[in-house]
Amino acid sequence: MSTVTATTTSAPAPAPAARRAYRLTGRRVLRSEWAKLWSLRSTWITLGLGLLFLVAFGIISAARFKSASDSGQQMDPDFARSTAVSLSLFGTNFAQLALGVLGVLVTAGEYSTGMIRSTLAAVPRRLPVLWSKSAVYGLVALLVGTVSVFATFPFVSGLVSGTPAAMTFSHAGVVRALLGAGLYLGLVGVLGTALGALLRSVAGGVSVLIGALMLIPGLISLLPSSWQDNISPYLPSTAGESMFALTHDSTTLSPTVGLAVFLGWTLLALAGAAYRLVRSDA
Repeated sequence: MSTVTATTTSAPAPAPAARRAYRLTGRRVLRSEWAKLWSLRSTWITLGLGLLFLVAFGIISAARFKSASDSGQQMDPDFARSTAVSLSLFGTNFAQLALGVLGVLVTAGEYSTGMIRSTLAAVPRRLPVLWSKSAVYGLVALLVGTVSVFATFPFVSGLVSGTPAAMTFSHAGVVRALLGAGLYLGLVGVLGTALGALLRSVAGGVSVLIGALMLIPGLISLLPSSWQDNISPYLPSTAGESMFALTHDSTTLSPTVGLAVFLGWTLLALAGAAYRLVRSDA
């Protein structure tokens, strides 16, 4: 009599499902930077300040001009030559600081918190991070600036109606000047992101931005007149102002040349930021 022993073989455990490979694309990097931009409270506050500066200062300057014109009050010669466009854009100098500083925060802020290491670990090629940050924030600054100036102009035009400054959208150069102002503010935003990435310091980036846009033109004014005429038109702020100026003379650049010069300064800052991003650790 023999004994038969039954052997049971357990079925092999099912293999775990293979994880789908994550594919890094330019679109996903853009979406990531878009989400990070709007997750910051400073984004909403600073963009709101930029819009407020453009609208409020434009309306205040127009109301002051209207009051002085109606009362026959003596005005400063430069202010007396104001137009509805120049009054609408009176707050541009203040708005450019708000939008430029936010641009610095977009890039340098990640270095100050250490978040840049996670960002570059997710995007090892590095440069797409810089291009995406600049493109996303530049577009936002462009939209905020353009919407603000086009929203301000009708109010200003109504306030100065019946004065020498009166203008409407149908006047030659008005639409071009307003579009130029919006484009200028957008490029200021890109310049801010480039300086933040280049210097990797919020304080340093903001200082250089303010110096380039506001302090250096004041120092150039101390030079002899012949030097001023040769240097001043090619400064970032002066070239930017020519983009939205209604009139030009022999000492100022045309809107197209002004755009080319300011774009050149912006690309130079981006090139420096790209070089440092590739060559040095975060």
